[in-house]
Amino acid sequence: MPANRSGGRNVYFYDASVPAVRLGGLVQNGCITEANFLQMLGMLLITESPIRVVQRAPGHAVLSSDHVLQLGEYDVYCHGQIEVTNELWVARIMSHSVSGTFRNGIRTRDGKCVISGLVNTGAPYDDWTSFEAAHIFPLEKETLWNEFNCVVKTVFYYWPIHKQFDQYLISVNPDDDYKVVSFNLNPFGLDGRKLDPACLNPTDPHRVSDQLLRWHFRQCVLANMRGAGEPIFEDDFRLRLDCGAMSESIYEQPFV
Repeated sequence: MPANRSGGRNVYFYDASVPAVRLGGLVQNGCITEANFLQMLGMLLITESPIRVVQRAPGHAVLSSDHVLQLGEYDVYCHGQIEVTNELWVARIMSHSVSGTFRNGIRTRDGKCVISGLVNTGAPYDDWTSFEAAHIFPLEKETLWNEFNCVVKTVFYYWPIHKQFDQYLISVNPDDDYKVVSFNLNPFGLDGRKLDPACLNPTDPHRVSDQLLRWHFRQCVLANMRGAGEPIFEDDFRLRLDCGAMSESIYEQPFV
């Protein structure tokens, strides 16, 4: 049974004109600022005029600032109707590299987990156990992004973080100095880190794409903050009898 993304939420937001109806929420682990919150709401809410966001207690108005977003409930005010976007999110399962050239290119560029900063000390001996190349955009739908080469579409992760990334539980905000945001309870303590510069060298034609990072961050917002959140699918079913049914269910999910 899919896991519940709303577990652990400590920030909630409402339409001020219907204060009893919760529009969604998020898990604040400490790195989300007021400016980040407004950016996320801008992805989720469709309005006819600019919004004003106020914390219910003590009535603090949220500004586009670097102040840490406080825990609690927030009302969204707007002159006109507020709607939550029905933009479809891209469900995915964990994807793996099938090309040696592709994989080796990422190993050469990054040499470490670019989220945690964990360096692969076994690299000089060609030992990459537990380090995997992660596709920012789902491998099964990569034809939608065929203008990007494989290296640009990929970063290198320690395998448990790869799983979190593919499930939209952790992401990077390229519009806030490449800050790492954990959308769950931050089990690896990575919330607030910066993406390692190894994959961001501006002189490297194979640097990771801001556009793709921005796409992934938006998917995390859609999956984790809207309503009760989207399901988190199991991905440990490779040797289980229900493998086919589970994979088929995920691949049939709608996408943009």
